[in-house]
Amino acid sequence: MCLRFEGDASGAGGLWGSIPCSSAAIAVCPISTKPLPVTDPESEKIQEPRLWHDAGWTASVIKNEDDDGWAVVMTKDGAAEPALVGPWTMGRDKKNPKPLDGAAFNTLVKTASEFVRRSEQQLHASLHQSIAVTVGEARITVNLDIEPDEENPSAVLSARGDGDELLAEVRVAPSFKLSRSSAVAWAEGGFAKSAGR
Repeated sequence: MCLRFEGDASGAGGLWGSIPCSSAAIAVCPISTKPLPVTDPESEKIQEPRLWHDAGWTASVIKNEDDDGWAVVMTKDGAAEPALVGPWTMGRDKKNPKPLDGAAFNTLVKTASEFVRRSEQQLHASLHQSIAVTVGEARITVNLDIEPDEENPSAVLSARGDGDELLAEVRVAPSFKLSRSSAVAWAEGGFAKSAGR
């Protein structure tokens, strides 16, 4: 919010009120006549030779601990760990790193975003598995859903029929291995409660 004064320039007989600010607005404090800059989202951009921040990502060029070269670290805003760490090119002097630039940063953001997306897909696939099997005349889909809680991980094994109706659901150990043979054995055993214990 910005403060707006309605009245004469001396400040006498006027009213102070608040109005929404635009990114280019200037806030004025009623105690001082000096304008105060309003935070502009564009000011969060950092474009230095070894550090760039924009579009929710930070690229940092660091000394590679394994050799004499350089590495670039890509970190998404709010993430505790970097999404991507990779080698970085030496500059012309063969001692210092090549400076970051807009094109390189955009390529790094695209690569890191793709890496994060693929990692999330792999994690989802490992935590939510599904196998369709035929038992007798029935087509059954067996699902394993794992909840990877650090203190108390758990898993649920469920079976659904052709019409997506729930046939059975049991708790299993998070280490349960879902395979075609384990799914068929569970279904042929009448969906026993001890499936994965």
